[in-house]
Amino acid sequence: MKTEDFDYYLPEHLIAQTPLEKRDSSKLLILDKETGEIKHEHFNNIINYLSKDDVLVLNDTKVIPARLYGIKEETNALIEILMLKDLGNNVWSCLVKPAKRIKIGTVVNFSDKLKAQCVKVKEDGIREFELIYDGILYEILDELGEMPLPPYIHEKLKDKDRYQTVYAKNEGSAAAPTAGLHFTNELLENIRKKGVKILYITLHVGLGTFRPVMVEDVTKHKMHSEFYQMSKEVADELNLAKKNGNRIISVGTTSTRTLETIMSLYGEFKECCGNTEIFIYPGYKFKAIDSLITNFHLPKSTLIMLVSALAGKENIMNAYKVAVENEYRFFSFGDSMFIK
Repeated sequence: MKTEDFDYYLPEHLIAQTPLEKRDSSKLLILDKETGEIKHEHFNNIINYLSKDDVLVLNDTKVIPARLYGIKEETNALIEILMLKDLGNNVWSCLVKPAKRIKIGTVVNFSDKLKAQCVKVKEDGIREFELIYDGILYEILDELGEMPLPPYIHEKLKDKDRYQTVYAKNEGSAAAPTAGLHFTNELLENIRKKGVKILYITLHVGLGTFRPVMVEDVTKHKMHSEFYQMSKEVADELNLAKKNGNRIISVGTTSTRTLETIMSLYGEFKECCGNTEIFIYPGYKFKAIDSLITNFHLPKSTLIMLVSALAGKENIMNAYKVAVENEYRFFSFGDSMFIK
C-alpha cells in the first residue's frame, strides 16, 4: 500500500482560511460506506441522520496556546517552540524550529515569567524541555502563547475561541479536534432531546495526528504517541450501547483512535488512560465505532487513510473528488462529512 495512493487534487482556494460565522452552517457530505452513495446537506441538519439511542462520542480536549517564540540565551537567536505533550514534572515534548540550534542544556527565554531548558534531544525536530516559570503555567501560556494553527492557514484568527470546540474542557492539545468545531450548544441540546446519548472522552492531539507521512510504504509509518482518557461512566454507557446493538458514532478521528485503542487493548470499553500510537489504514477491522463525523483531510495523511479504512478507499477518493467539484471547503476550518 503506497502513500501515493491517498493523494488527490485540491485547488488551493478550497483550503478554508477562516471559520464560517456560524459554526453549524458548514456543508455536510453524507457518505454511505456500504454503497458509496453521496448526499449534500448542511451541518445543522445532521440531527436528521441521527436516531434515538445512537451514541455520539466527542473529544473534550482543549487546545492550549502552545506556540511560543523565544530567544536562545547564549546567542539571542529566535527560536519557535510548539508544545506537544506534557511528560510530567514540568517536562514537555516540543517541536522546535530551528531544531539544530537546540542541544542539551540550551536555555530559551520567553519572558521574565517563563524559560525552558533542553533536557533531551530526539529525532524529527523534537526536543524535551524542562519549563521554568513563576505562577500557573496555563495562565502564562494564555499571555505569551499563540494558538497553534496549522501551517496551511495563513489568515490571522480574530477570535481564538473559534479554534476550540464549544465543549472543550481538558487542557493539553496542540491542535483542535476539528470535526467538533461544527457543533453549537443549541445543536447539541437538540440532539440530546432527540434521545441521542452524548458522551465525552479525551485525547490530547499532538504530532501523531498532523505529522505528514514521509515514507513510500504506508505500513512503515510510525505514529507519535498521544495521551487519552476514558471515565468509568462513559465506558459503562458504551458497553451498554454495544450490548444493545446501538450505533456508536465517533466525532472526529481523534475520538475514533481513542475508542479503537481501548477496544483493541481490552476487548471492551473500560475506565483507563494511557498513550496511543494506533495507526488505522485500509485493512483495519473496526471494533468500536459504526459511523464517523469528520472533516476533509490532507492528501497522503494518516487521517485520509483512517477514513479510507472505514468507508473504503474508492468511496473516499470519489467523495473527495465530488467535494472538490462542489466547492466544499477543506481542512481545519472547512466543511464536514458523515460516514454512515
